[in-house]
Amino acid sequence: MPEQASPLRVAIVDDQELVRAGFRALLDAEPGIEVVAEAATGDAAVTAVTANRCDVVLMDIRMPGTNGIDATRRIRTLDEPPEVLIVTTFDSDENVFEALEAGAAGFLVKDTPPAQLVDALRSAAAGGATISPGTTRRLLDHLLAARPHRDRPDAAQLGVLTDREGEVLRLVALGCSNREIAARLTISELTAKTHVSRVLTKLGVTSRVQAASLAYRAGWLAPGA
Repeated sequence: MPEQASPLRVAIVDDQELVRAGFRALLDAEPGIEVVAEAATGDAAVTAVTANRCDVVLMDIRMPGTNGIDATRRIRTLDEPPEVLIVTTFDSDENVFEALEAGAAGFLVKDTPPAQLVDALRSAAAGGATISPGTTRRLLDHLLAARPHRDRPDAAQLGVLTDREGEVLRLVALGCSNREIAARLTISELTAKTHVSRVLTKLGVTSRVQAASLAYRAGWLAPGA
């Protein structure tokens, strides 16, 4: 018999017990997904993720004590860290932007339809996009237009990339998946994945969204590209 795939292990972090219960009820009913931890604060989230191997963390932003942004930053520095999906009411663009810069793979609003939330979890665990390319571009356009010019990174930071890696970064900034990058550059999906990994390493970032924001802030892509 073929070996059964391991379940997708998820941690839920939110200071409201009712919200956590709702997410757990939804995910417990989904085949192939296992909720392995819950936490009500950022500090508790780091402890829970350290003690319980998980693939994806659903992370609220506003919590007492250590908030979701700082918790995300700490989680992403762990050995083999899980992906982090920010769950928010989206009432503070700056908070969402800071969370993405901290290493979050993407974001969800709390009224996201259940099927989309499950799809986002599976996509994040697979290293893919967790929000649609169009939404990614609108988010970056909106947030980066409000960021002060002093945040523009030194061009030398992106100058470490080869020409091919620069092409890959531009496609990442446009929201392309590894498969789409491979198709556009006529390379294998494995090669595309390798290029993306090297880009993240060279730029010193931990997520595709962080890399994309650097590309926009450096002027490699104009808002609305």
